[in-house]
Amino acid sequence: MSNNKTAFADGLRDGIPIAAGYFAVAFSLGIVAKKAGLTPFQGFLSSILNHASAGEYAEFTVISAGAPYLEMAFVILITNMRYLLMSCALSQKFDSATRYGHRLLVGFGITDEIFGISIGKPGPLNPFYTYGAMTIALPSWAFGTAMGVVAGNVLPVSLVSALSVALYGMFIAIIIPAAKASRIVGGVVLVSFLASFIVSRIPLFDRLSDSMKISLLTVLIAGAAAILFPIKEKDGAGSAPDTDQKTEVTGHDA
Repeated sequence: MSNNKTAFADGLRDGIPIAAGYFAVAFSLGIVAKKAGLTPFQGFLSSILNHASAGEYAEFTVISAGAPYLEMAFVILITNMRYLLMSCALSQKFDSATRYGHRLLVGFGITDEIFGISIGKPGPLNPFYTYGAMTIALPSWAFGTAMGVVAGNVLPVSLVSALSVALYGMFIAIIIPAAKASRIVGGVVLVSFLASFIVSRIPLFDRLSDSMKISLLTVLIAGAAAILFPIKEKDGAGSAPDTDQKTEVTGHDA
């Protein structure tokens, strides 16, 4: 029990800077939620259940377009699919005796940053460490969205439009470092931009909403890139890597 308390306290401490960053990003996301017609409570509920800026942005885009629920479910599934991979990778860090309930709860609260600090812990991962980070980071994300909706209701329209640009800045901040580090990633990004522009100009696709076009392009382009440029694992002479090697490779790929 004492080990669980220590792990929880460590996760809580490491989650503080994540929570601060989440509040700032979620505040900008709340501006978009306000434009989609959501109330502060609805924005809070959306963010406490959907812990991804890209997934929520896609969700609010679908809401603004008046698209059906089935399309919303598909869009959120595609944009958040990377968390399935992160959860699978993180499950290898747990002790074999860790109960499925803990695995499911940790999987529900996975974000890029929480995954990063959890996968980087040496040795087997105590789920209470991740719980500690989730306890402070996820509510901050949800409250940030709610406050963004409130601000969108009281701030001048010109200022709201200016704050909306912050979300695009966040996406650029995510794309540029990855594109600079890998020519393949940079090429895929450029192909994505070009394909999105071309599809937007073809009358055949006018019946599809913008969110559906983006989702389909994401599946096709990402799938093609995975087939053409697979990531080669460094397993030595074909033998299974040890635990430390697994952690290092997984953390690098993330």
